[in-house]
Amino acid sequence: DSLPSFPREVQSGVLEVVSPPASYYPDLSKLEKTLGDPEDRVRWRTKQNLDYSFLMLYAQPKGTFYLQLEDDIIAKPDFIESIKSFAAQQSQDWMVLEFSQLGFIGKLFKSEDLPLIVEFFLMFYKDKPIDWLIDHLLWVKVCNPEKDAAHCEKEKSKLRIRAKPSLFQHMGTFSSLAGKIQNLKDKDFGKILLHKAHNNPPAKVDTSLKIYEQYTLEKVYKGQDCFWALAPVAGDYIRFTFLNPLEVEKYLFRSGNMEHPGDKLFNTTVEVLPADETLRKELIHNGSKFNYPATKDG
Repeated sequence: DSLPSFPREVQSGVLEVVSPPASYYPDLSKLEKTLGDPEDRVRWRTKQNLDYSFLMLYAQPKGTFYLQLEDDIIAKPDFIESIKSFAAQQSQDWMVLEFSQLGFIGKLFKSEDLPLIVEFFLMFYKDKPIDWLIDHLLWVKVCNPEKDAAHCEKEKSKLRIRAKPSLFQHMGTFSSLAGKIQNLKDKDFGKILLHKAHNNPPAKVDTSLKIYEQYTLEKVYKGQDCFWALAPVAGDYIRFTFLNPLEVEKYLFRSGNMEHPGDKLFNTTVEVLPADETLRKELIHNGSKFNYPATKDG
C-alpha cells in the first residue's frame, strides 16, 4: 500500500518489497503448542520468525550491517550517523548492537554473521519468539554450563552491547497478532519533540477555535508549545495578521504530531490576503481565490 508514495525510491532500488513464495512456509495450521501459548499466538510468532529469517538472508549480501526495524516506530534525528559512530567505537568483537530495549526493534547485526544467526533461528523457529532465540544463541556461543548465571550474563554482554539513549521508539498500539494490544514504550528513548519552534515574523494571531487547556495559538507561533483546539466546525478559522507586509515565497502548514497523529486540521483552506488594499478589494469583489494544491490528507 505504501509503494505509490515512494516512486523514486522504488525506481532507484533504495526501497524493495519482497515476499517469500508460499512454499517457503510449513503448514501453519499444524503447529505444536509451546510455552503455554494459544494456537493463534504460536502461529503468529512462528511465521514472524520465518519472515525475519527470509528478510535477513535476502539483505545479507546488500550491505555491511543489517538493522531490524518496524513500520510503527519513530527514530531520533541523525540515527544512521549515531549507529555508525557507535559501531565504530566498539573495540571488542560483538554480535548484536541494541539501539532499543523493545523486543527485536533496533537490533544491528553484521551481515557476515547473518547466515549463522538465521541457521539458528530455523532450527528453533517453532519453539520460541525471535528475541528469545537471540538470547539462546548468545548462551550457546559463550556460556559455560559449569559457571553460574552471573558469569553467563557477563559473557553475553560482551556480544550484545546496549546503546543509550535509545534511538527508536515504538508508536503503534495494535499488534499484527489479531486482538493484541501492543502499547510498549522504550523508557530510554527520552521525550518526543512534539513541536518545532520557528522564527516567525511579528504578527497578531487569533482563532475562532476552542482552545484546549494551555495550548494556545500564541504559544505555538512563538515556538513555546503546541497549538491544540477542540471540536472544529465549518467556518472556524486561524488567522495570522502580519504587522508588516511580507513577500511570501512559500509556507509550511503542519498539523498533528507523533503522540496524536489523528489530531489534524482536515478539509482546511489556506487563504493569503494581499497587502495592497486596491488589489485586495478587487480580489474580494470578484470572488477570486488563490488556488493552492491540496495536500493528500485534505
